[in-house]
This record gives sequence, structure tokens and C-alpha cells, in this order.
Amino acid sequence: MKTTRLILIGGFLGAGKTTLIWETASRLTKSGLKTGLVTNDQAPDLVDTALLKHQNLNIAEVSGSCFCCNFNGLKDALAQVNTGKDTDIIIAEPVGSCTDLSATILQPMKKMMQGQLVISPFTVLADPLKLIEVLSKRPHIMHPGAAYIFLKQLEESDIILITKTDTLTQQQTSEIISMTKERFPFSEVMAISSVTGEGIEEWLKLVTTRTDAGKRITEVDYDIYAEGEAVMGWLNASLSLHGNNINWENFGENLMKKLAVKFDGIHAPVGHVKIIIENGKDYFTGNLTGGPESLSFRGKCGVAGEVQMIVNARVEMSPEQLDKIIRDEIAEAAGTLITIAASSWKCLSPGRPNPTWRFSEVVPAWEK
Repeated sequence: MKTTRLILIGGFLGAGKTTLIWETASRLTKSGLKTGLVTNDQAPDLVDTALLKHQNLNIAEVSGSCFCCNFNGLKDALAQVNTGKDTDIIIAEPVGSCTDLSATILQPMKKMMQGQLVISPFTVLADPLKLIEVLSKRPHIMHPGAAYIFLKQLEESDIILITKTDTLTQQQTSEIISMTKERFPFSEVMAISSVTGEGIEEWLKLVTTRTDAGKRITEVDYDIYAEGEAVMGWLNASLSLHGNNINWENFGENLMKKLAVKFDGIHAPVGHVKIIIENGKDYFTGNLTGGPESLSFRGKCGVAGEVQMIVNARVEMSPEQLDKIIRDEIAEAAGTLITIAASSWKCLSPGRPNPTWRFSEVVPAWEK
């Protein structure tokens, strides 16, 4: 039986996980490797899942809780993606506010799935601006609980991947790498840009050949961890939009700009806000990972009468406040020319993490 490789890619909200996964899956597929994906969220209707389906890959979603709190759900999703037992590589993306994955996912996987999976070094992505903020110990824009999760993610990593180097000078990149290596000496530190492709091939070579996953287990205060997750309002919505020959890209850009200005104006730290508008096989995405300057757009969905839209928002505020802002801004962007019908709308605050397993000792890596 073929042994499948699992690449787990973690990192805080807005670090660039989905962009890297898109690029990674594309490169692996072009090289002839059969690749599958598993996504994860606190609620169904995930922009990432909808977007990555456009790669025509086998994909499963674990929704309703993080991987660590639904270990059996993760195992089922891996089996679903690998139904034919012929998948070469599965990429799994945990919830962005999740940590303690070495103890709750990697060690149990190494023990329980020997012979079925080889597991790559655990990669944790880090947005450079958030990384500088947390490591320099400046007054945090992030809530202290969220900053705690961010640091714990890096602490348990095998590889720290500093993203978005296209937004930095070469000197800034070197300084951040040096600062990160000093703070986390047991992790390998690399830097990439999913925009230019810089560093991706070097990282891919490493994670497709090595099996030393979960080399350490960190101590995690679950009270602080729970507080860090609970400060986030968490919204997932799936909508049908109707209009007469609407330019949906203009609508999407207008909506995202309104949301960016709104959150910036009330000084609400944004984990991420994402939309995808789908018109058949065509799609348009908008992504906000901080202030208005972090807005980015991809794709085209043209002019049409009806489209589908998914909205995901993770922002430091109460679910009630987030719910009202998203509803109000969608209504304002739609005006009188667009009608909206919601097929699903969930807004919540994540519950306390309660992992299925938590190992206290590192399990030796299994190799083919």
C-alpha cells in the first residue's frame, strides 16, 4: 500500500496559509504528484475550501471545531481525500487561532498512523508585521491572548516560514530572520513570498523529503489559549446575490474597501476578512489581513445576473458587533440594485479548546 505524506501548514490568521497552499498544490500537481487538501474551521462555509476547489483537487473540510478537538474528524477527512489509497501528498491547514498541535495532532498521528502516513516537519507561517510586533515587545495591537497563541504556534514549530517578503526590503528580511532565529533557536527559519515565488522551492524540497515532525512539545496555558480565541468574533456566511448585469468584481472590491475602512476606523484588529464571489467556473476573491493597506484581490467573475458569495471574518470584537457590521456593509454595498438571500449565516465566538488527545512525550518519527 502506498504511504501518503502529510504536510501540516499552520500559522496565525492572515499569515498567508491559503495563498501558499494554492501555490504548493499547483507545483506538486504539475510535478506529477497526486495531491489532496484538508481544510479546517470553527463553522462550515469556508472561503478557503471554495477557492481551493478551483484547483480541481480532492478536498475535505473539517468544520465545527479545530483539528485538535476533533481528531477523529481529521482522520476521516484524510481517509476521504485518500479514498483510492493513491494520494501522494495531503496538505492540511488547521484553524488559524489553533496551537498545541504537536501534542494533540502530530504525536497521536505518529503513533496511531504508522505505515499509513509519513509526516513532514511542521511548518508555521508568520506574517512579518505581526511577528515584529510580538517579538519587539511593543504595545500590542493584538490582544495579549491572541499574541500568546501566535508565540506558542512559533514555539512548537519545526520550521518557521516568514511570509510576504515581497513587502520587505532585503535588509528588513535579514533582520527579521535573525530576530526570529534568536528567539526560536530550535526551529529552522526560512522566508518566502507567494507573490514572487521566492523561497518556495527550497521549502518544498525540505518538506517533501524529511519526516522529523513534532520534535518538541510546548507547555500551553489553556486558560490563556481559550481567552485568546474567545476575543475573536467569527463569522461565516453563504449568500446568493441577484442583480441585472452587475459587475461583481466592482461590488466585491467596494464591499471589501468598506469593511477595511470600518474596522480601521474603530481600531478593531483584523485576523482576516475574506470573500469569494463565484459565477460558474469563474471566481473573484478579496482578502484583508490588517489595515486597508493589506487588501488584496484575485480573479475575475465578470458581469452576470446571479452569483454566489461566501464571507469569512475573524475580527477582535464581540460576535454581535461583527454580525451587525458585516450585515450593514453588505446591505450598503448592495444598495437597491442587488438582492441578497442567505443560505447560511453563523457568527460566534470559539469555545474553549478541549483536545481529543494530548501527548506529553515526543513519539519517534516513522520513515518509509
